[in-house]
Amino acid sequence: MLKLKIVSPERIEYDGEVVSVTVPGSSGSFEILNDHAPIISSLDSGIVEYATASEKKQLPIKGGFVEVQKNQVSLCVELN
Repeated sequence: MLKLKIVSPERIEYDGEVVSVTVPGSSGSFEILNDHAPIISSLDSGIVEYATASEKKQLPIKGGFVEVQKNQVSLCVELN
């Protein structure tokens, strides 16, 4: 499982465990799964999709950044 934290200037949008995260990277969309290599990337406008054990959720964003390190995924985003 991945630990996902999504933060916007207004509030913490999500903080919990997920199976996967798909983000709109500046060079194209990419998926983050368990044991993903460490990465920092800027995000373009698009949809962040994340799947918990029981459901899939979507969050439209204007842009932001993602950092992945040791199964912890941190997103700092601006919402639509």
